[in-house]
Amino acid sequence: MVRLDGADDPRLADYASLTDVALRRRLEPERGLYMAESTQVVRRALAAGHRPRSMLLAPRWLTEAADLVAAVLAAGADVLVAPEPLLEAITGFHLHRGAMAAVQRPPLPDVEELLDGARRLAVLEDVVDHTNVGAVFRGAAALGVDAVLLSPRCADPLYRRSVRVSMGAVFAVPWTRLQPWPGGLERLRAAGFAVAALALNDDAVDLDDYAAHLPQRLALVLGTEGDGLSRRALAAADTAVRIPMAEGVDSLNVAAAAAVAFWATRAHPTAGA
Repeated sequence: MVRLDGADDPRLADYASLTDVALRRRLEPERGLYMAESTQVVRRALAAGHRPRSMLLAPRWLTEAADLVAAVLAAGADVLVAPEPLLEAITGFHLHRGAMAAVQRPPLPDVEELLDGARRLAVLEDVVDHTNVGAVFRGAAALGVDAVLLSPRCADPLYRRSVRVSMGAVFAVPWTRLQPWPGGLERLRAAGFAVAALALNDDAVDLDDYAAHLPQRLALVLGTEGDGLSRRALAAADTAVRIPMAEGVDSLNVAAAAAVAFWATRAHPTAGA
């Protein structure tokens, strides 16, 4: 345990300028780390088997989160303790959720590893907003989706905002990148998955009708926040499925649409081919 009184300690390098989004997007993958924010999220990261590099917190949390402090120390990582004004100066914001940990990124699994035994997948194309990515993962965890696959240009699920919005669900739901895109969808089809693209096409099947006759293995593909799925992704899908909208509403946020689709298709274990 290290008590700090200045921002020049080299062990603080992982936490510097956390509000600089462009910098963090580059530095965190380069350093092989991600940031887990709040005592609850740090606990979930440890429970998932992820290895902490260090944890940063204010003195009052040494007692309130004594079990977490012990767990981080037992994992061989430093616990860095500093007054709250110094923490805010280091990170660029008020650390009001108790603690923050720099955690080693686990290696991404192979796609085939995630497909083995899975019945329902979420596939995201170019979803670039970290809040939306985190919210999709939270919905996937809550509604029993087995894994999430991301196109190469999707936002990082382990970016600080994604982790926080997901409440640690990014640790609970297995995920990896699907390449090439969208040609990698053929790998899902070869494994026996029906590929359903969420889109507001005129020829799309209503979600209720599709859910009434679910395939045994299903991959739900959702597109980017602005334009939805690309033409190439739509062409690579087996079916286009839409969520019917009330008059005057043209679409849902991608995370909301994902939650609706996950709920509607939740009965997949008993569905027929």
